Amino acid sequence: MAARAPGWLTARPIAHRGLHDRTRGIIENMPSAIDAAVADNFAIEVDLQPSADFEAMVHHDYELGRLTQGAGELLSLTADQLKQVGFKHTSDHMMTLGDLCARVAGRVPLVLEIKSRFNGDRRLVTRMAEVLASYTGPVAAMSFDPDQVTAIRDLMPDLTRGIVAERHYTDGEWKQLPPGKIREMTGLRHGFRTQPHFVSYRVDDLPAPAPWIARNVFGCALITWTVRTPEQRVRTARYADQMTFEGFIPE
Repeated sequence: MAARAPGWLTARPIAHRGLHDRTRGIIENMPSAIDAAVADNFAIEVDLQPSADFEAMVHHDYELGRLTQGAGELLSLTADQLKQVGFKHTSDHMMTLGDLCARVAGRVPLVLEIKSRFNGDRRLVTRMAEVLASYTGPVAAMSFDPDQVTAIRDLMPDLTRGIVAERHYTDGEWKQLPPGKIREMTGLRHGFRTQPHFVSYRVDDLPAPAPWIARNVFGCALITWTVRTPEQRVRTARYADQMTFEGFIPE
């Protein structure tokens, strides 16, 4: 069976939000975390969100405050304003996707997670496509939201794409989604629509039927998230092809 994902995607462990370590002032999704991952030759997973002027910003949280000075929604500030926001434990500043690509310059693979509000808005994927049009390094994109994965498929059909998934969507923010969306996400039922090349799956939910079928019947690469313990590393080695890790340095 032919593999759907390129070999570079699973050749090396993937540093979750870069190789960050707050005790050393290296903060997730920030330039110093990117530099640390490149120095150790790890692939890099980062989060993308839109600014008010729909630039693709490298940041995880929808609101400022956990890692940054100030408060308020990311979406309320322009890219130039966000790049001026101070962080609590570093002198680094937030990057755009263009900044990230210039910094990495193809030296290690990038795995970009599209953060979604599940409202069908494709402007972030559109901006990502514009930036990546001139980038020649290895890069993949993924999202929890099947609509965003479909947008990636429509706008960048040659880009390696993946779905981020877990076994159950019954708690926390998932309760805000309509039942039809939850049903489509459960068990990767959207697979024939999104046609992912890889699945990024919650490590503690393995083994599970849907990722097993995606990997062994449809040839998708299976990557675990987020691996932090020796037990999770063993689970990854048994059921998946590679891990997204944080909190330790893989051998």
